[in-house]
Amino acid sequence: MTLSANWSFPTSIRFGEGRVCELADVCQQSGISNPLLVTDRVLAEFPMITRVISILKEGGFNPVLFSKVDPNPTERNVEEGLELYRSGHHDGVIAMGGGSALDLGKILAFMVRQQRPLWDFEDIGDWWKRADEKVIDPIIAIPTTSGTGAEVGRASVITDSVNHLKKIIFHPKILPSQVICDPQLTVTMPQVVTVGTGMDALVHCIEAFSSPHYHPMSQGIALEGMRLVFNNLPKVFNDGGDIVARSHLMSAAAMGAVAFQKGLGASHAVSHPVGALYNTPHGMTNAVVIPYVLEMNREAIEKQISGAANYLDMPGGFDGFHGHLTAMSRELNVPQKLADLGVDRKHIDVLTRMALEDPSAAGNPIKMEYKNTRALIEASL
Repeated sequence: MTLSANWSFPTSIRFGEGRVCELADVCQQSGISNPLLVTDRVLAEFPMITRVISILKEGGFNPVLFSKVDPNPTERNVEEGLELYRSGHHDGVIAMGGGSALDLGKILAFMVRQQRPLWDFEDIGDWWKRADEKVIDPIIAIPTTSGTGAEVGRASVITDSVNHLKKIIFHPKILPSQVICDPQLTVTMPQVVTVGTGMDALVHCIEAFSSPHYHPMSQGIALEGMRLVFNNLPKVFNDGGDIVARSHLMSAAAMGAVAFQKGLGASHAVSHPVGALYNTPHGMTNAVVIPYVLEMNREAIEKQISGAANYLDMPGGFDGFHGHLTAMSRELNVPQKLADLGVDRKHIDVLTRMALEDPSAAGNPIKMEYKNTRALIEASL
């Protein structure tokens, strides 16, 4: 079975195996004549990047590659990228890779001609209105993982390396105008990256589904996104070449990112500061924390999670859902504690306070306060 389609929600998406070959045409449609190809240091050495450069050259383009992207991209990466972007007189970005490369590429196209500094556009109130949207360059996104859903996101997460804080930069026009979702590009992902990104997509869906905010469209998308991850992540874990399962996971990643317009919660509120202080992989950090978050929120979400369990054919209501999640995590070799990721107890107080300040905390079904947030972190350790 081949899964291929063109979608217009939430942006223009070309989905299907082999569709990266259409990149030159996508550049032309986007009005890009001098693209900057943004990826991360590791992916820059992969044959798929060489292939993409060849596709662009065959289409009459002369792309320049920028790959100084950290696993948790910082303002220093942004500064270096902008220097290359401006000196090369580029007029659009092709962001290719996982969430880090996509987030950084989106920020470069957003920031290149803004007159204010990066942190002035943090996702606080209506700070996004400070930006001049008329000078945002076109963005093409090509995900090579199935987790963050950054290809359909209107924000980027950038780490403030001075204060060790992850900050969300938001603007509606950061949403890429064109996306190529080619599941073949995810086949070479290492198993641990496949698991971490897949669990990230699942946590996006679970937290969006659990958020108390009103957004029925996101609620339905989150529920189906959960089904796709639960059904397909174990398949890909056991057979990395299962292209149909890979396709479903790539869809679920985008669905999770659309769904969390409804809100995220304590898992992300904790994982952001943990990642900022300990440089842990974001998806795997979420995967460790989410079972404890479900327990923390049980009083508020038991009924709706039980309804999700029914839809997902998981007997036992809330307990059945929780049990299925933890059993799958063990099957996928997900660490059971944050300590397994190198997190210690030294910064519990700092982590607690940072979690309470994280924007994701506002979407948690139970109000996050110092006592319950610290207890959540201690349980996760």
